[in-house]
Amino acid sequence: MDLTTNKNLGGVGAILMFISPLLTFAAPYTGLLGLIGFILVLIALKGVGDYYNENGIFNNALYGFIVGIIGGVVSIAVFIGTALAIIADIGISDWMNPNEWTAAFTTEAVLDSLLTLLGAIVIAFVILFITIILTAWFYRKSLNLLSTKSGVGMFGTTGLILLIGAILTIVVIGLLLIWIALILLAVAFFSIKTTAGPSPEAAPPPPPPA
Repeated sequence: MDLTTNKNLGGVGAILMFISPLLTFAAPYTGLLGLIGFILVLIALKGVGDYYNENGIFNNALYGFIVGIIGGVVSIAVFIGTALAIIADIGISDWMNPNEWTAAFTTEAVLDSLLTLLGAIVIAFVILFITIILTAWFYRKSLNLLSTKSGVGMFGTTGLILLIGAILTIVVIGLLLIWIALILLAVAFFSIKTTAGPSPEAAPPPPPPA
C-alpha cells in the first residue's frame, strides 16, 4: 500500500477508536469498532514505517501492544486466582448454594479472606497501572519517530498526551486525555503530506546522443 492509503487507514482507525466509547453506551457490540480501529492504526504504522524506512515506528507500537496484553492478563489472573483461592479456603464448594455462602461469611476467617482479596485488588491495580504507563511509553516512542520522519509535529504531541494521560489514569482526567489524544492522532495521520514521483509519461526525454 502507498503512503496515501496508509495515512487514510491510520486516520480512519483513530476516528473509530475515538467514537467507540461514545457508541458503546448506545449498543455494547459497537465497542468492536475500537478494536477494528486499533488494528487499522497498527496496519498504518507498519505501512508508514516501511515507507520511511524506519522499523521502530511499527516495532515500538507492537511492543506496546504486547506489554498491554501481558500486563492485562497478569492483573486479571492475580485477582481471579486470589478470589478463587479464598472461595475454596472458606469452604464454598457449591457456588449455587446460598446456605454455603451464608455459613462461610459467618466464620471468623472471612475478615482475613476479605483483607487478602483487598490486597490482591491493590496488586492487580498496581500491575495494570504500570502496564498502562509502559504501553503509552512505547506508543510515544513510535509516534515520536513518525513525527520526525513525516515532519508532522502533531504525532509527537499526541504521544506526549498519551503518556500524560496514562500517568493520570488514577484519576478520571487521565482517561479523558487519552480519549482526546485519539482525535489528535487522526488529525496527525491526515496531515501527512504525500508527494508523488513523476510518472513514466511525465519523465523528461533522454538527451540526444553526442
